[in-house]
Amino acid sequence: MDQFFVGFIFAFIGSYFFIPLFLAFIRFLGLYAIVREGQCHIYMLFGQVIGVLKEPGLYFLPWNLGLKAPVVHMLGSCEVIDTRLDQEYLRSQPVNSEEGAPMGIGIWYEMIVNNPVAYRFKNADPRSSLSTNVRSASVRCLSNMKLADMLEDRHSMSQKVRQEVSAQAAEWGYKVGSVYIRKVHFRDAKMIGQIQEKVVNRLRQVTSAIKQDGANQVSIITSTAENQAAAEFAKAAAVRPKIVGEALREISKDPEISSALFEILEAQKLAESKAQITMIPAGTPMLRQMLAAEAADAPVLTGEPVLEKPRKQIK
Repeated sequence: MDQFFVGFIFAFIGSYFFIPLFLAFIRFLGLYAIVREGQCHIYMLFGQVIGVLKEPGLYFLPWNLGLKAPVVHMLGSCEVIDTRLDQEYLRSQPVNSEEGAPMGIGIWYEMIVNNPVAYRFKNADPRSSLSTNVRSASVRCLSNMKLADMLEDRHSMSQKVRQEVSAQAAEWGYKVGSVYIRKVHFRDAKMIGQIQEKVVNRLRQVTSAIKQDGANQVSIITSTAENQAAAEFAKAAAVRPKIVGEALREISKDPEISSALFEILEAQKLAESKAQITMIPAGTPMLRQMLAAEAADAPVLTGEPVLEKPRKQIK
């Protein structure tokens, strides 16, 4: 067991310390190199590029660089270039429309390094130069466009900017991917306020027009209904005498029914008039005369004072 633990400790120490040191030493001697995903190695010696490793993997440098591999790390250098897909967004680039409106355009674009040597040596700061080129290309290609096209047709605008930028970007080792106009907006605050005011006024006009149209429709429907109702009532009023006359004619054919009907109607009218009725028994003519005489002598209540006739003075 003691030999096992001693062997385990020496193996652990050797694998943890000595093997990495050994691999670093042979890498320093230029025997092999590891290129990771999304990276590119440029080997330079005495100011000249002697090799470029673009594909990821494990490389045996004497096979790729020749006899210069052992001294490239001592007398030369190795530049590691990031070749992963990158993107950038430029906000509110100033552009004027054909009508003279100050507009702002947001441009999103992708780029990738496809020529590491040109990226490293053709331009000191290729990323900033590409950003500046995109800005200037957007001003050159998108200025003096019609405002309606600028607000609607973003695909053609993106294609114009991409075609303008691609040639110059290729000289700097860049390959421009997708270019997209993400936002088009007004830059003048006063113009934005005026547009908002016009939109609000237009919405108010449309709302009032809708309300007025609804009120007109309601008025038309109401007047039509009233006209139809008045016509039907007039027809009913015109037909009513004919119906009543035909009914009375049918009733008058039977004298008993006719007399009974008129008595009932007379009694109904008397009941509706709320007049005072004095019932006199039959066979009492004397009582009838007395009541008639009393009614003749009673003053009539018409709301006017009753004036007595002046009496003659007896001398």
